[in-house]
Amino acid sequence: MLLEASRLSLGYAGAPLVRSVSFQVEQGDVLAVVGHNGAGKSTLVKSLLGVIPPVSGAFNWPGGKPKTIAYLGQRTEFDGRFPIRVRDLAAMGAWHGLGLLGRLGARTHERVETALRRTNIEHIADHPLHVLSAGQLQRALFARTMVQDAPLVLLDEPFTAIDQTTETQLLDLIDAWAAEGRAIILVLHDLSAVLQHCNKALLLGNGRAQFGLPREVLTPANLVSQGYLSPSQAAWIESMFSQPQERDMKAEGGARV
Repeated sequence: MLLEASRLSLGYAGAPLVRSVSFQVEQGDVLAVVGHNGAGKSTLVKSLLGVIPPVSGAFNWPGGKPKTIAYLGQRTEFDGRFPIRVRDLAAMGAWHGLGLLGRLGARTHERVETALRRTNIEHIADHPLHVLSAGQLQRALFARTMVQDAPLVLLDEPFTAIDQTTETQLLDLIDAWAAEGRAIILVLHDLSAVLQHCNKALLLGNGRAQFGLPREVLTPANLVSQGYLSPSQAAWIESMFSQPQERDMKAEGGARV
């Protein structure tokens, strides 16, 4: 067990956004955090980072809290006009491992090049950020996250304003991270992507939380009762539960495919 949360209240003293949040994360898990705007999703991520402490309850790290937690925030938190190259942005992921002289070692340079290659942006590594498309910038931010080389990765709405091809390729990268034994917690709105790529789900909404297998938690009834969908919107979800989801096998003891 990497992380366990039990009956957390999240938000602000006197006015928590959500109560009784409980979940567990193990190495190799991909946990999707789903909920309507204002449900407490980003607050949960910030609480994990230590920016906003829980109103009550605590996070338990059975093996000790990792020295590094990789984090990729929402696009609104990043200024793409910052005057650096793609390569420099990726290298910023190694800030915690800089030596006394603040220089990157040979192994770190290799990690940066590997990250640029795995995110398919080697060919624009020396381009300034301001000329990038939304998808290219998000790939660069994923490269920076990869260079952090952390056992736990937090992604807050990582697919906003990017094309479907880029989203698919980045989801494949998340699958690869999980296969390497990293745990990923991501705030996600695409329910189809949750069902295909996540083996656990945490649904927040209307002050409540539900945790478990995606197909058991993200039912139309739950999505309606917790304010994520209106009753009229829920009907189309039914078809998403008619196909077996390979990722659910892992949480039930099956092998990751």
